[in-house]
Amino acid sequence: MTTTRWDALLTDCRLATMRANGARYGAIEAAALGWKDGVITFAGPMDTLPDRADALADRVESVGGAWITPGLVDCHTHLVFGGDRADEFERRLGGASYEDIARSGGGIMSTVRATRAADEDALLVASLPRARALVADGVTTLEIKSGYALDLDGEQKMLRVARRIGATLGIGVSTTLLAAHALPPEFKDRPDAYIDAICEEILPAVAREGLADAVDAFCERIAFTPAQTRRVFEKARALGIPVKLHADQLSDLGGAALAAEFGARSAEHLEHASDDGVRAMAAHGTVAVLLPGAYYALRETKLPPIDAFRANGVPIAIASDCNPGTSPLLSLRLAMGMSCTLFGLTPEEALRGTTVNAARALGLADRGVLEVGKRADFVVWTIERPADLCYWIAGALARRVVAGGRTLAGA
Repeated sequence: MTTTRWDALLTDCRLATMRANGARYGAIEAAALGWKDGVITFAGPMDTLPDRADALADRVESVGGAWITPGLVDCHTHLVFGGDRADEFERRLGGASYEDIARSGGGIMSTVRATRAADEDALLVASLPRARALVADGVTTLEIKSGYALDLDGEQKMLRVARRIGATLGIGVSTTLLAAHALPPEFKDRPDAYIDAICEEILPAVAREGLADAVDAFCERIAFTPAQTRRVFEKARALGIPVKLHADQLSDLGGAALAAEFGARSAEHLEHASDDGVRAMAAHGTVAVLLPGAYYALRETKLPPIDAFRANGVPIAIASDCNPGTSPLLSLRLAMGMSCTLFGLTPEEALRGTTVNAARALGLADRGVLEVGKRADFVVWTIERPADLCYWIAGALARRVVAGGRTLAGA
């Protein structure tokens, strides 16, 4: 007999718990899910409930055999930005190269100009519809990076907007400082001076305000060198902020190994990661975050080393990489399907990659799995089997999205 009534109990469920219980998807048939004060109190077979359902919870509801999964975790987005780059999409289709567009003032610098020009309220208004689209598709936790202002005031502004999105929508938001994303115009041809500014001005100020949960950098030939990235990571470590890395997307600069050396929560993109880099990630517990939206939008042909990740036991996460230039993707579920079609993941790997492994990539041990004591973040789906989440290319499959026990979408 329980002593405290739960807030709610869903009965007649099929749970894809994502626990390692030996069943595919950690599945439990003929199950129930209960919660109180935003925390799961029961997730198991109905015939093991400790009392009659009506004696356990203030509200009891049958969901008629519906599948329930943990709330989806989108662990890599650039969701806060000003303007868009649809015009560049059309220009690329007409034959213009990325370099042509950049030389004419486009590319990331066009987003930097628009983001710098927008105030916090304007950025919030522009970003909320993107966040709401992800939530409607099952996302209950978002990572949001800065990196489209590239100066102190603008980076702080982006991170504050990211925090406001979480408060406005009632979702979890993990913020990441990505000041080392590109070289701003005022530091043209002076990348080391900009790294000085990041380490001496931007990072300490952001740390004082507690605005960033992690620090990221873009380690690539068109961005920052491993030596420059190392300086950013050393400063982040001195400030006690975890790191992650845009690594080995366009070439192998040893980014995966560098991320692992610093105990990075994740290394992201990774199309060109070497075997040594993969082994280093495995040794340090660094999650591989794959971004099929960018792979698709850029028409890449070099696949991430999926077999090496599997062989070495590197956890694989999947994210939308929602951004205006290379992944204008507003559906994490579509990213899941792309990871199966383009990268050869199984639907179960894709779902693990957007639940338990994605939560791990953000250092969040309280979500991503349906079990007692975890946050009551979950989705009730209109599907026949969990694989449908990857099988259906589009369409509204989320019947109800719940974060912290509170319904965000559906009924």
